[in-house]
Amino acid sequence: MRSRFEAFRHEDAAWLLASWHPRTRPAELRFDPEVRWRGLQIVDTVAGGPDDAEGIVEFRATYMTDGERGVQHERSRFVRDDGRWVYLDGEVRD
Repeated sequence: MRSRFEAFRHEDAAWLLASWHPRTRPAELRFDPEVRWRGLQIVDTVAGGPDDAEGIVEFRATYMTDGERGVQHERSRFVRDDGRWVYLDGEVRD
């Protein structure tokens, strides 16, 4: 999760796509030039250990856009694909 946040922060589409499950991965990513990602807070984790096939990370990511602070609150599912963790999907929270 932290590496994906940093990839969003640095607009690293290659890493984001490489760390996304092939079944749910978009064909391309477009970044909003007005959004500047600022911080990441991990709220909760479920499973995701060395012997698990799936894990959940709930997070809040803060950003600035047009001088206003925003928060992306999401509960994300990760799965192992060929032995490495990849993002499967997520549910946006209020």
